[in-house]
Amino acid sequence: MSTQTAVLKKDITPQGSDYEIVRRAIEKISLDYRDQPSLEELAEEVGETPTGLQKLFTRWAGLSPKAFLQAVTLDHARRLLDSGMPLLETSFELGMSGPGRLHDLFVTHEAMSPGDYKTRGAGLTIRYGYHASPFGTALIMATDRGLAGLAFSDPGEERAAFADMSSRWPNAVYVEDLAATGPYAARIFDPTLWRPDQPLHVVMIGTDFQVRVWEALLQIPMGKARTYSSIAASIGAPSASRAVGAANGANPLSFVVPCHRAIGKSGDLTGYHWGLTRKRAILGWEAGQVSS
Repeated sequence: MSTQTAVLKKDITPQGSDYEIVRRAIEKISLDYRDQPSLEELAEEVGETPTGLQKLFTRWAGLSPKAFLQAVTLDHARRLLDSGMPLLETSFELGMSGPGRLHDLFVTHEAMSPGDYKTRGAGLTIRYGYHASPFGTALIMATDRGLAGLAFSDPGEERAAFADMSSRWPNAVYVEDLAATGPYAARIFDPTLWRPDQPLHVVMIGTDFQVRVWEALLQIPMGKARTYSSIAASIGAPSASRAVGAANGANPLSFVVPCHRAIGKSGDLTGYHWGLTRKRAILGWEAGQVSS
């Protein structure tokens, strides 16, 4: 078994990152949920003026802080449940009659054979690179067959993210190659490049059950959510909600395979492998994309 670590050739800590401010604001919202913090309170918490924070949220998510707060609260998540209710509703006071045309990243996929999976990456070369994203630093991993992994990290946690991802396929050879991973980062995080005639190709490396769950996640449109129990039912395993949750948490293709759109039966957002704050951020950002 080969043991490899990430090689950081330069400081990739983003300067002036919108996400860092959004992250701190979301943490304030999460801690003081019952008090519904005002724009002024959020601005003070993150060291911005109310006007500056308003502009930042609009630039980052396409939503006002008020609408964003409503998109990530528990009360709102409870309204999603199995009905797949749109993330944006008229109650968001966005001055629109509905969410408009839905947009999403178009994905085609293939799964590695069980035999290939059991070798734990032996004979596989995985090219990786760190890139800025709307949700912090993204670690992207790709093979000759397509995108194989996408992880997130906050500043200083890049090596931990690499260790997490590479432990899934410990026998693979890892090569840092920004030229190979850069085009993936550009397409994944730029909605103007999401085109059905140019789908993103991904390769799923997991057990048969995991792949079935990940395929089901791909069927959840942006702006909607599903419970673990409804996902379990959709793959013909209605009693396997807990196993579905585990497969959801093991998803190596965060954001692209939208495990963040899976929620608990009560509407609780539950956990997220890369942090619940980031899950809230992604759902809020997607709400902004739907509204546009």
